[in-house]
Amino acid sequence: MMASILEVRHLKTLVALREAGNLMRAASLLNVTQSALSHQIKQLEEHYGLELFERKSVPVRFTAAGERLLQLGDDLLPAVAEAERDMARLAQGEAGQLRISVECHTCFDWLMPAMDIFRQRWPAVELDIVSGFHADPIALLHEHRADIAIVADRDADEVVDYHPLFRYEIVALVAKDHHLAARDYLVAEDFGSDTLITYPVPDEMLDVVRQVLRPAGIKTTRRTTELTVAMLQLVASKRGIATLPLWAAQNYLNRNYVLAKKISAEGLTGRLYASCLPAMSSKAYLLDFVQTIRESSFLTLSNVELL
Repeated sequence: MMASILEVRHLKTLVALREAGNLMRAASLLNVTQSALSHQIKQLEEHYGLELFERKSVPVRFTAAGERLLQLGDDLLPAVAEAERDMARLAQGEAGQLRISVECHTCFDWLMPAMDIFRQRWPAVELDIVSGFHADPIALLHEHRADIAIVADRDADEVVDYHPLFRYEIVALVAKDHHLAARDYLVAEDFGSDTLITYPVPDEMLDVVRQVLRPAGIKTTRRTTELTVAMLQLVASKRGIATLPLWAAQNYLNRNYVLAKKISAEGLTGRLYASCLPAMSSKAYLLDFVQTIRESSFLTLSNVELL
């Protein structure tokens, strides 16, 4: 029998490269360095004497040899993942409950697809979203009214575990004929002479206020709405400026409904974490849910980087 150097990690690398589109994103998806990932691929290519993908293709294009190993990965990796989940179910039980609390109005754009994937993997785990908006979702963990809370900041004083999800770009949205429409990016002072259109949340929960306006001493008039579509209609009508994650505004930008502007020359970045009580962090289904969120969001949302 021919000796093989193939390992599960090699197949994961090739599948991640296909899904992510390039080496840098694949390395981020697998939480390894790009050099480590390149070394794995080079090891395979040297062993077989074949190139696995075309180096200058964008997005990545695999050779016949690469496609053959991808086929093996597609056949094998789901079975390995299912076996791992079965082992966790045997050790911990297959049933459970994940009540999810969110403080982010736009979270549902990525949360619902991740939940759909997770249900197929853990059908006996009951998923539920704690209804209503919660300004302090971590309090629900301590009150045992939620099992996992999606939050934007880590509080060192809280006795909870934080599982990093991803970072994302927050953009300013202006009307196509707004007087700031020609700008490459907006600065804090640009918001001071206009109305800031937001969801009805406290200032502390708005990255643009915490990271940009408050440090610059800028106060602005606020107008609030619960609905993203209503927010964008107000922006298009020149009733003010809104700030949203790029993924939440992408469909409107694709239709040329409004314009997106960077906030500061460096851009404004938001972060999301999944928090839970320490006892929950050992649950295999919770860890798999976190990983599902990370992978699904990284591969489908605009300008997302894993934490």
